Amino acid sequence: MFRIRLPLRRTLSLGLPTMWGAVAITYKLACPLAQQNGLGARVVSSAVFLTVGAGLVLHVRGTLLRELRQARRVAGAAQSVLLRPLPPRLDGLGVAAAQLSADRGASVGGDLYEALATEHGVRVVMGDVRGHGIGALGTVAAVLGSFREAVHDEPELGGVLRRLDRALARHLRTQARAEHPSAGAPPDTPVAEEFVTVLLLEIGRDGEVRALNCGHPWPYLVRGGRVEPLARTDPLPPLGPFPLPDGLPAQCLGELLPGESLVLHTDGAQDARDDRGRFFCLPAAIAEAVRDHPATPQSVLRSVFTALRRHSGHRPADDVALLVLRNERLHGPTCARQRGGDTYGSRAGPAPTDPQPTNRL
Repeated sequence: MFRIRLPLRRTLSLGLPTMWGAVAITYKLACPLAQQNGLGARVVSSAVFLTVGAGLVLHVRGTLLRELRQARRVAGAAQSVLLRPLPPRLDGLGVAAAQLSADRGASVGGDLYEALATEHGVRVVMGDVRGHGIGALGTVAAVLGSFREAVHDEPELGGVLRRLDRALARHLRTQARAEHPSAGAPPDTPVAEEFVTVLLLEIGRDGEVRALNCGHPWPYLVRGGRVEPLARTDPLPPLGPFPLPDGLPAQCLGELLPGESLVLHTDGAQDARDDRGRFFCLPAAIAEAVRDHPATPQSVLRSVFTALRRHSGHRPADDVALLVLRNERLHGPTCARQRGGDTYGSRAGPAPTDPQPTNRL
């Protein structure tokens, strides 16, 4: 049936242009008015050929629009498979995530995220592929596919990061071979300008947060009404252009206590500008979202995206992805209260007090 319908569609798509062409040729050869040189005859002939030309243009335009809509539907379906909807809860953590594409009329982008509960804790990835739109989907698929398998197999975050690096290198070699088939074997560094920023987080059952960062913005910690960077250390280079160092110890960033949240984001959120060229202030938008009441991850996500759209005129210049994690476990770690000190590594400040119960998802 499919083989019969495909030639039929092609025949029907050619039918209208053929009909318009036949009208123009018939008029020119068979109509006596077309053989006259008077002003009235010329006006009529011009009107006929203008109508034929307009019909052809409208037909081609309609065909292209249908193909574009079909391509966007296919790309949107592929994106929904790659960026699967996250569950509202993972091992006691509230979760919400979404992305906004910079391409007008498209729902795909070059940002990637995933969160999975494993025997090693809840592991999260947030990344940003160079470029955006449909062309970045292949790299997103390579990185996310490797992450979803590696987080269950690798006991340390360093092993997960090395798996992502190898998957990206294989993808870039395959891409170089496809783009330059006459070159034979792909070079060691096929696409030097291609890279991916990656942030890996691991949140244990005791709330301990460990991270590896390759060129990605650090998340923000929401602690009461305060919003501050989770860490201020320099990250490793992005994946792709440079090899990973020999040692990859995960950085311990302290504990995420009950009621506290982490907001992961791509650089498109901070690089968004308004019509005056002013950058979007992401920490202020997060603080506004949690100012009046304990906010759920979904409400924080909606509030920040609304503020971002308003600031950038409803379409940012780069892809934007946000992922919010909130510790909603009933009992948090006690080591912070036993030590009576700060548990967030590089962050200075007094020890947090026990939060009040919050709304559950």
